Amino acid sequence: MTELRPGDASLLRKVNTQATLRALRHEGVATLTQLGRVTGLSRQTVEAVLDELGERGYVKEVPPDEGVMGRPARRFGFRADAGYVVGVEVGGDAVVAALADLNGEVVAWGRAEVSGDAPAHERLEAARRTSLKCVDDAGVARRHVWAVAVGTSGIVDRTGRVSLSITLPGWTGVDLASLAGRWFGGTALAANDASLAALAEHWRGSAQHASDVVYILIGHRAGAGVLIGGRLHAGRNGAAGEIGTLRQVGWEAAARELAEGASAAEAFEAALAGDPDALRRVDRYAENLAIGASALVLAIDPDLLVLGGGYARAGGDVLLEPLRRHLAELCLSAPEVVTSTFGDEGVALGAVRLALDHVEREMLGL
Repeated sequence: MTELRPGDASLLRKVNTQATLRALRHEGVATLTQLGRVTGLSRQTVEAVLDELGERGYVKEVPPDEGVMGRPARRFGFRADAGYVVGVEVGGDAVVAALADLNGEVVAWGRAEVSGDAPAHERLEAARRTSLKCVDDAGVARRHVWAVAVGTSGIVDRTGRVSLSITLPGWTGVDLASLAGRWFGGTALAANDASLAALAEHWRGSAQHASDVVYILIGHRAGAGVLIGGRLHAGRNGAAGEIGTLRQVGWEAAARELAEGASAAEAFEAALAGDPDALRRVDRYAENLAIGASALVLAIDPDLLVLGGGYARAGGDVLLEPLRRHLAELCLSAPEVVTSTFGDEGVALGAVRLALDHVEREMLGL
């Protein structure tokens, strides 16, 4: 028999705890026997782990089913309400916040309008108020928020600082993660909005079954997020996917041309009605969009390209069809192109997933 070295017992307890907690979250509600079968651990080990997890508030004993004859087996469930996470989008004209439990189920939403030319301190205050109100309105104690994640436009580095923002006044240099950490007195993260939208699509949207994904966010500005192997790829400085900043790609100029003489929404509406001039403008926009998108496609060779944002929702098939056609002309092998599953909540939902990833890794040890 191999002799245990110092530290081996604690490591074994940790491994057993992780295995039991992971199995319980997967099963939802399970008996000791079921958990032992799934984990390969003895009944006594599983019971000891569950007792410890119960003391920590992560597990609860569930009443037996009605009508069970004889002595019912003890049943246990993961306490998804043991803690919560908050996901926030700080956008150009609005703040969107989502409160979710530890299973990722959103229990409350919060929204607030923000002026496009609002200074940084006003935008931050709107985000803080909206996040706190979302939690308070749900009846959740603020101390039970374990992590916050914030998505915003621009380049966000690994520390959560906005290193460059072209569209939001005074936003460059804002230490977003550090400031958001003060809202609930805990861990906070920050990332680019298109990257988080891509994460949301892979979690619960159009890209659930795709491994390598390019997400293009189009609206008043254009940006892209990249998933490789199902994982967010932000790059060395958080600038992966920022191909729209390259003037030669023409995304910004194309957006201005589309909205020339009217709003982009009106241009899409006219194109959907069959107006020839509007159809030509949408086609030119799709062609310019395809140039930048094809550069990402040729570099990554993704399984899927997801189009999201206000322009994608407004354009629908009248934008998708020419985009697919131009991509096919530019790419060696164009991927499937779909629109986002979500409306304006995609970035906040991706932020929820980012916060959950942190909680599961750092606090639950999964």
